[in-house]
Amino acid sequence: MTTFALVGAGPGLGLAAARRFGAAGHHVALISRDADHLDTLTSEIDGTGVRARGYTADVLHPASLTAALDAAADELGPIEILQFSPVPRSDFMKPVLETAAADLDDPLAFSVRGPVTCVHAVLPGMRELGRGTLLFVNGGSAMHPNPRVAGTSVAFAAESAYAAMLHEALAPENIHAAQLIIPGAIRPDAEHSSPGVLAERLYAIHTERGAFRHYAEPMPT
Repeated sequence: MTTFALVGAGPGLGLAAARRFGAAGHHVALISRDADHLDTLTSEIDGTGVRARGYTADVLHPASLTAALDAAADELGPIEILQFSPVPRSDFMKPVLETAAADLDDPLAFSVRGPVTCVHAVLPGMRELGRGTLLFVNGGSAMHPNPRVAGTSVAFAAESAYAAMLHEALAPENIHAAQLIIPGAIRPDAEHSSPGVLAERLYAIHTERGAFRHYAEPMPT
């Protein structure tokens, strides 16, 4: 049995995605900075009969990410699906004219160095399996730069470019890289952007293995 690894585990989309991939027969590895938070989430998933484990790591510290993903593969089985969807910190979202060069260090580490670290950690296992899926989840500023949230706009654009290059480079190896853009807020009552609907969308992206970029709902113009 293979593993679904989620970087950025939370009680909304993260929990819904973990349940969906777990229901499809995958073990679940949840990665977050908060150990108590992980205990709560894994208990909820374990209660459904899915084997789930939590691993503490900080996206801004590459060594901890690599260690968490390696431990998950060793304990649960090879990672077939990686979802990278941590929530950016609020201080990444300064207006563009208030954003100095140093203000971009953490956003770029979060949205570029973090994904690169994760991909290099899971890629050998996917190659050994002969298949894999890399799922990148971003907000609308990845496509439409927003001057009110300059850090995430710059960093998400860079993450998008990296993921798009992976889509092309890894396709011959049966490893599918894809991006889901969520333009608005994730809300339980949203028609297209509720946690459950988005989790189904991510599972479909994994199984259908089509285009690189997908949208939860139409982007505002």
